[in-house]
Amino acid sequence: MINIADLRRLAQRRLPKLVFDYLDGAAEAEVTLRENCRAFEEVTFRPRQAVVVRELNLRTKILGVELAFPGLLAPIGYSRMIHPEGELAAARAAGEFGTTFILSTISGHKLEKVQEVSRGPLWYQLYLVGGQAVAEAAIERIKAAGYTGLVITVDTAVAGMRERDPRNGMKHLLSGSLLKKLPYVSQVLSHPGWLYAHWRDGGMPKLENIVVPGQGPLPLIDVSAALADSAVEWKDFAWIRKAWSGPLIVKGVLTGDDARRSIDEGASAVVVSNHGGRQLDGVSATLRALPEVVAAASQQAEVLMDGGIRRGADIVKALCLGARGVLIGRAYGYGLGAAGYPGVVRAMTILREDVERTMRLLGCASMEQLDSSFVNVPGAWR
Repeated sequence: MINIADLRRLAQRRLPKLVFDYLDGAAEAEVTLRENCRAFEEVTFRPRQAVVVRELNLRTKILGVELAFPGLLAPIGYSRMIHPEGELAAARAAGEFGTTFILSTISGHKLEKVQEVSRGPLWYQLYLVGGQAVAEAAIERIKAAGYTGLVITVDTAVAGMRERDPRNGMKHLLSGSLLKKLPYVSQVLSHPGWLYAHWRDGGMPKLENIVVPGQGPLPLIDVSAALADSAVEWKDFAWIRKAWSGPLIVKGVLTGDDARRSIDEGASAVVVSNHGGRQLDGVSATLRALPEVVAAASQQAEVLMDGGIRRGADIVKALCLGARGVLIGRAYGYGLGAAGYPGVVRAMTILREDVERTMRLLGCASMEQLDSSFVNVPGAWR
């Protein structure tokens, strides 16, 4: 496994089609998914030659916490469906690399169990599935468990039209009748290794962090059902701030106006994100939107970004354009699907080695020294 594309191919072989396509796919024509990656090709490096970097420092500080690597592991819903270890594998790997893991509300392992296996900082990404009371109960749990950041996703007014999911029968396989499941069962039966692993794990997991009073954890449901009636509005930040006094991170920002509004609502950081192209197709690639948001934040809040990160050079380019760090999603998700915990470790190793090599070739010794002087940016982006 030399690069992330190798891990993607292995995950595609090992996962049932509906599971791989859930991880790999995006909304509608998947234009934004492709543009997230392509945008990095438009930014080129300006290296300092005849410079030998003898001591390289990849450390950075995000929300007051020093990290050994500027790539945080993004929240991926349904991770336990990708591999039984799911969020546990990702949290362990993040701790090994000295970085932050962000746990999704739509997760199959209890947030307390994730905390037990992690040696690094943990954030919790909150969806309002189940309503305000259920969300407030989750916030109390993360405070008790020692999570240090709360991530609010603001780009899910409704679920995007992820066309691969209905074609593969995702909804029917997760919650439909036996008769509705039958046309799609062959996808699962053709991957006996995956099926056996999940049978040993107890079958389809419940959503352990969405606990409805009198009902317990919600059963596994498809993404459209999970996001229905769970959209965040700006007015919700009033009660969220009362329930959570720690750092608040707003994820899903693509414009300067929304960055400023997030800061007004108490955000310590914003994440430039288009949900990996999984919500509104045709929006700006996140790397293109990054400079506008950095300018709008004006040092009042830290700026992170996600989307399209497949190589360490992508991470370096994002930092040159003003990001404090990046969120890595599909790249480690492919590793998880390929081999569980060892696959996530391999994905992170590939990216870290990429960053180290890129920094040395740039003639730059630390994350703090990276700025726009190391890159050429298309004039239209300004």
